[in-house]
Amino acid sequence: MERIIINKKTTAHELICGDALEVLDKVHKNSVNLVFADPPYNIGKEFGPLNKQLSENEYIEWCKKWIERIHRVLTDDGSFYVMAATQFMPYIDLHVRKMFHVLNRIAWFYDSSGVQAKKRFGSLYEPILLCVKNQRNYTFNSDKIAVPARTGAVRRLIDHRKKPPQRYSSIKIPGNVWYFPRVRFRMPEYFKHPSQKPELLLERIILASSNVGDLVLDPFAGTFTTNAVAAKLRRNSVGIEIEQKYFEAGVKRVQTAMESGAIGNKANHGRTPQAVNLHDFGELSS
Repeated sequence: MERIIINKKTTAHELICGDALEVLDKVHKNSVNLVFADPPYNIGKEFGPLNKQLSENEYIEWCKKWIERIHRVLTDDGSFYVMAATQFMPYIDLHVRKMFHVLNRIAWFYDSSGVQAKKRFGSLYEPILLCVKNQRNYTFNSDKIAVPARTGAVRRLIDHRKKPPQRYSSIKIPGNVWYFPRVRFRMPEYFKHPSQKPELLLERIILASSNVGDLVLDPFAGTFTTNAVAAKLRRNSVGIEIEQKYFEAGVKRVQTAMESGAIGNKANHGRTPQAVNLHDFGELSS
């Protein structure tokens, strides 16, 4: 297992090349504020020699193992986002509900599928679950993710149900259907990875469900999009990736992100962050 810590005055980021199950076993209980898990989908995409395709039962059992470990490391007021292939998400949903409260079932949709279907409808979305341990105590920064309202406010309609009548609000909280373009070749954030998620997707998740200075964990980091966005938004982070080539790309990416600043103006508000001591996170840095 290889570890690199990228540390500045404001935030710290520990990047780990290793098996997620083994690393999660070394993480302290109740130490992580936000987890974003985007595991290999087990649908035939080539991630590397260590990510072989499993049978359906093997894959589901493997998912149960890391989900249970995530429950252990998540703080009592933390949030857990998990993505999966559409054919496996029902199984994951059923298992997650044994330990978490599912607040939202989100559909991330995009403009076109990677492979154009000819004998069925093309796949244009990926499901995401938002889960919490305590449905009465968790972080949700609605003001950080508000978007323009496109109904009554755009048409300048008046809501006569209110007294006195007033115009509809010009902003709203996003619903559970999100549109973000897929990461494509030659985009500035593109890395050669079969399932890279856009930074804008992670920006919404991190802004909504964590605060400046919190600790964000991605157990299947890929090219470390989560960690790069966490760095730009002044969160601390830990990322785990089993494939060496993606780990090496991720180290460079997070180092660059530490210098590039926040994604948007919304991230420039809030308290001054302090870098966490990653020795307090677990046995990873010992």
